[in-house]
Amino acid sequence: MNRTVARKFGSNVNRLRIPWRQPFSNDAVPISSTSNAANLEKESEDLRYDIAIVGGGMVGLALACSLATRPLTKHLTVAIIDSNLALRRKHFIEKEVHPDPRVSTVTPATISFFKDIGAWQYVEQHRHAYFDKMQVWDYTGLGYTKYNARDANKEVLGCVVENKVLLSSLLSRLQDTDFQKKIYPSRLTSMSILPNSSSLEVDSTLSVTASFTHGRLAKLELEDGNSLYAKLVVGADGGKSRVRELAGFRTTGWNYSQNAIICTVEHAVENHCAWQRFLPAGPIALLPIGDKFSNIVWTMNPKESSEFKSMSEDDFLKALNYALDHGYGPHPTSSLLGNADIFSWLKGVVSRSANDCFEIPPKVVKLASERMAFPLSLRHANDYASNRVVLIGDAAHTVHPLAGQGVNLGFGDASTLSSVISEGIAVGTDIGEVCNRTNHPHNIYCY
Repeated sequence: MNRTVARKFGSNVNRLRIPWRQPFSNDAVPISSTSNAANLEKESEDLRYDIAIVGGGMVGLALACSLATRPLTKHLTVAIIDSNLALRRKHFIEKEVHPDPRVSTVTPATISFFKDIGAWQYVEQHRHAYFDKMQVWDYTGLGYTKYNARDANKEVLGCVVENKVLLSSLLSRLQDTDFQKKIYPSRLTSMSILPNSSSLEVDSTLSVTASFTHGRLAKLELEDGNSLYAKLVVGADGGKSRVRELAGFRTTGWNYSQNAIICTVEHAVENHCAWQRFLPAGPIALLPIGDKFSNIVWTMNPKESSEFKSMSEDDFLKALNYALDHGYGPHPTSSLLGNADIFSWLKGVVSRSANDCFEIPPKVVKLASERMAFPLSLRHANDYASNRVVLIGDAAHTVHPLAGQGVNLGFGDASTLSSVISEGIAVGTDIGEVCNRTNHPHNIYCY
């Protein structure tokens, strides 16, 4: 399920404006004192950052961790803007009996990235579930296919982790570094970026006001009244990105007219396999989450999702087991690939899992969490970067959960962007311009 995403950059934003507001009332005392002006400038200097990451979710924190562990970027000053108060605490995972239904299936590439930035050790302290097998089949009963990590000379195909565990692990890793970061528990309300004065040489001694005026800094205003400045603004604030909106990035996409129901379920035996069955209304996935628990991601139309979300637990379990077993059609009797995997004619070999028999998923015996439903859509920014602004994660691309690639693409963004910033610093490039295609056409993300 590997995909190549070519990152497109543009400079469609030359100047962003914020609404003008009267700075003083009529009876306000004007600031004319040199000492007062110096104090104001000092306060502004304290609010100057190299990078402002808007969105302290999994992808935003992954970028911060990656920057904190690279030799050329660990000295940077970073502001993280997110209203989630949990980010101000070091540990916010309660020792619950049942897993949270909001999980992510991370790929071996993501696991490797987490190990590189020192965050995977924190994940391993909490519940997680590796899996080395996957079975996919269709409701028609015409065939099935099986994947096994051994066929790719891998130990695992992936690992299912609760989102809160990933977030907590990244936050713990970040807090255990001496990285110069500050978390602002607020929301971005407006952003202002002036055209760059190309005739002015880069001067690190310029004041905040002068740097902003000459287009060397972006100005961000927050809901709590704070204002701060940054050389580069990273939008990691999700599918409804405020950064993307303020920067004027255009998007292409559509709603799928489908909802996904997610929940945690329990089996009588432990599940070590990932299962996916394609039904008439959409796929259903059963993912191991540790112990005897699994996670359900069930795609259906909005009307059905409303009914399945509100029906009794007994009725829901019957419908769930029906969908995972013989419902809508018979069990397959032969593999979709016959006696070979799809690439065997190229490799001249037959994978060992190609002859594995069809298996029935373990029966669900109990609902272990609330049922949650959310709409599915595709949204892709036509450009990922403009003047001093970059989008990563769902802010850049929101995809269907079918292939489990959404957050993995976001982690790939974080890894690649930190690498590009590091390379830019190595050659003396302005951090805010490392992703500018006009000035640096070689910086196209591919992974």
